Amino acid sequence: MRKVLSLLLLAVIFIAIGTAQTPAYEKITANGQTFYKYKVKPGEGLYAVSRTFNVAVNDILKYNPKAGSGLQSGQELLIPVPENSNASAPVTQAKQQSPLDQNRVFRHTIARGETLYGIAQMYNTTVDEIARYNSGLTENITEGQVIVIPQQRTLSSTHENYRYHTILPKETLYSVSRTYSLKPEDLIAANTGLSVETFQIGKTIRIPFFQTQADFIPYEEQTQNVTHKVKRGETLYSISQAYDVSVESIEKANPMLASGLKTNMELAVPVKVTRLDENARTREIEANRLLSQSNEIQKAGVIRVGLLLPFLDKSGGQHLRLQEYYEGFLLAVDKMKKEGANIEVYVFEIGNKAKLESLLGTMEMEALHLLIGGMTDDQIRVLSDFSKKHNIKYIIPFSSKNSEVQNNNNVFQVNSPQSYLYSKVSGVFTETFRKANVVIVNVPGRSDKAEFISTLKDDLKRRNIRYNEISLASNLSTDILPLLQSNGENVIVPSTGDSGSLREITGVLEKVHQERQEIVTRLFGYPEWQTYNDEIKRSFHQYGTYFYTSFYVDDQDFETRQFVESFKQWYGRDLINTFPKYGMLGYDTGIFFLNAVYRFGTNFEQRIDRVPTSSLQFAFKFDRVNNWGGFINTGLYLIHYDTDNVVYKINKSR
Repeated sequence: MRKVLSLLLLAVIFIAIGTAQTPAYEKITANGQTFYKYKVKPGEGLYAVSRTFNVAVNDILKYNPKAGSGLQSGQELLIPVPENSNASAPVTQAKQQSPLDQNRVFRHTIARGETLYGIAQMYNTTVDEIARYNSGLTENITEGQVIVIPQQRTLSSTHENYRYHTILPKETLYSVSRTYSLKPEDLIAANTGLSVETFQIGKTIRIPFFQTQADFIPYEEQTQNVTHKVKRGETLYSISQAYDVSVESIEKANPMLASGLKTNMELAVPVKVTRLDENARTREIEANRLLSQSNEIQKAGVIRVGLLLPFLDKSGGQHLRLQEYYEGFLLAVDKMKKEGANIEVYVFEIGNKAKLESLLGTMEMEALHLLIGGMTDDQIRVLSDFSKKHNIKYIIPFSSKNSEVQNNNNVFQVNSPQSYLYSKVSGVFTETFRKANVVIVNVPGRSDKAEFISTLKDDLKRRNIRYNEISLASNLSTDILPLLQSNGENVIVPSTGDSGSLREITGVLEKVHQERQEIVTRLFGYPEWQTYNDEIKRSFHQYGTYFYTSFYVDDQDFETRQFVESFKQWYGRDLINTFPKYGMLGYDTGIFFLNAVYRFGTNFEQRIDRVPTSSLQFAFKFDRVNNWGGFINTGLYLIHYDTDNVVYKINKSR
């Protein structure tokens, strides 16, 4: 009985200790938002506070604008509490996960738009290898899902050798650098996208100078032996308390203790290096500053641009489209020169891979600030390697399926991969129509939008937005009626962009409106809808249609009409009737990136969100794919055919 009571008492003590280690913070509510009241500690910065509460720095600044000029000891901050949190103390972990030996594997948290293939390319592995470490894993991955990735354990001669590290609770830039015996600056150089916002629990960074298979111990767990001479009356317990270590660790480091503890015995005490590092706090603060500092703008007196395309490839009329792209780009150069920019353009026919590699060996190429071009995977790979070696910004204008952006921080991919585009569109849809009744019309035999529909359904479920599905093969005009609401907006989403299916659906909706005039329906669709004839476009107005697209030309826009006139004056002909229009793509791309270099220097990537984005056709919003890779364009327009016969081009990029 006494033994049971002792165990119960011990359990109570442990519970009390565990509770005491979680400090309580006063909560207040203002304007419907709940906050923690927090008093800043000496030497503490915004970054440290954000990590303590697992809240973004921008969210802290939103409610504490004066904090932007620096924190003072004792200053009171209001820290927003997440809506779904019932906690009375800050969150210290994004997800409760078991410890993981990152010497063999590491964790990757899936972001919106990512695919298994893209993740495999990111970490120089294969989809099959990832599947081997994640039982039951399928291609249908979702945002926030955590998967295990194997570390590279053998040196490669074909690509750079890095290991990867998933940021853990309480880790800092300084502690991670110490784990791998590096300087904080080394980590910043290997992860050019690192900032206060991106150095967060669960995010992955790459570790440079990986030339060995040696295992590493996290800095917080590293120990260093300190010699202790046993004094009279001391016990192993008192010694362990003095050094904040366990009795077991002392016994393990000193086998002679098997015969007992003796006065004047010299013990090796394995003490945490964090206790011995007297300057750790100062170094932490210095390292944290690296995450928030901006690079000095490196202005270019003359902006040198290389345009490298297969201009002589006449297959499918490609040479005409590429010529028009170049002509549009020259109009952008002319406009920027009138604004004061000094620009030199070097244009090259790249031909085959051997010719391209020979061309890149010239001094002129190494002096470029912008490299634009490449059509095939081989061409893009060669140009990407060149841009990485010579630190030149490389713009991929057409391809959306290459993987160079995953591991080259100089790459800017203009044409967004479908997975990223679909994720962006789905997010815009659920925000725009969060109160609508959604009906998905499945078209048998058509699967061109299956990936988008799958992404959309996942987001609708995640945000608790009801939706129904119906087949076009059914008696649609009768079967769809019970699914429609008469007291709200109904949004009809076809599972294909096919014009024939669209005509069938609009025909059914016309019958529905004749029978039930009180029912309000909207159509939501796809980029190719802008290419359909005027008859279909008239029906767009009838149903208040929306469709998404990365590119759209407003023929009534003043700047657009000016460009069309200038193009005809310069080249004596009209633009080719294509979607998108290559002349405008060349112009938009030129204006954006020439502006970027002219205003923010050759290292403009830190200020990419400040580049003016007024374009004729293409939406631009460049997001970095990971902490060490390049940028993908996630720009998006929502085109709305209003029932009043007005067409709205709504920029949903930001």
